[in-house]
Amino acid sequence: MIPGPRNLITDIPGLKVGNAQDALLKSGTTVLTADRPFTASVHVMGGAPGTRETDLLAPDKTVEDIDALVLSGGSAFGLDACGGVAAALRAAGRGFPVGPVHVPIVPGAILFDLLNGGVKDWDDNPYTALGRAAFKAACADFNLGSHGAGTGALTGTLKGGLGSASLILPDGTTVGALVAANPVGAVTTQGNRHFYAAPFEIDGEFGGLGPDPSTGLGRDMSNAKAEAFAALANTTIAIVATDARLSKSQCHRVAVAAHDGIGRACVPAHTPADGDLVFAVSSRDREAGDTALIGHAAALCLTRAIARAVFEASAAPGDLLPCWRDLS
Repeated sequence: MIPGPRNLITDIPGLKVGNAQDALLKSGTTVLTADRPFTASVHVMGGAPGTRETDLLAPDKTVEDIDALVLSGGSAFGLDACGGVAAALRAAGRGFPVGPVHVPIVPGAILFDLLNGGVKDWDDNPYTALGRAAFKAACADFNLGSHGAGTGALTGTLKGGLGSASLILPDGTTVGALVAANPVGAVTTQGNRHFYAAPFEIDGEFGGLGPDPSTGLGRDMSNAKAEAFAALANTTIAIVATDARLSKSQCHRVAVAAHDGIGRACVPAHTPADGDLVFAVSSRDREAGDTALIGHAAALCLTRAIARAVFEASAAPGDLLPCWRDLS
């Protein structure tokens, strides 16, 4: 398996990603969409999720197709970004047909970034406009790090961010991941130089330092600094996708498998304070693939995407935590 040409989730033909952010707010929104509806499901393993329309993605629910997925900062306020995306889709004539009406289906998930140093004294919820702007910006190329939903993300010890990665399987199937990394846990070992994801890195995509040669790498998160920021930084929300034709139940199984990627890259993961969630998407452009192999590749992509999110993060005024790139 090798990365696709962009090493982004948009290596899957037809998928587009858009970002919108506000520097003063220290928050933003990321949207994944396509020119036509796609199949999706979801699996939640964190103890504190914030979501919209995720019940609809269960294999036994009626709607088969969705129009977009939203990852957003803003905690519960950020769910309004889905409304902005839905409004833009409605204006474009997109949505689930109900007689003469079209209802856009836009599930979403949020992360908590309300205490990251940004200005949060808004009168009108800013996330509706951010959602609409992110949807309008959607294209094949997009920025990683401190952009979109990753703008104000924090990990347990470093600044978080938006990450993505892809793999092309031996049969030509493409798999990708998109993540807003904001976990309670750390993504680096003690000292913050080596990523837990290092054994899965390809071509130096997040620094090329390799695995930490030390032993006992179950990061000690009991120090005062980690405790201070654990309450501020929680949730890894992600989308994994493939161009292989999968049913909703198969997408659900891929979402379950992809959570291994969070467990490999974040220590600890899936805590009571995290809202860890993975959407899984099928664009249905190729014949059905090997669900087990696709799930394995999705987990690998998600592991790498989380490390890339932190690796690509950039400093901004008022940051509460340092960026990986700025460490001596």
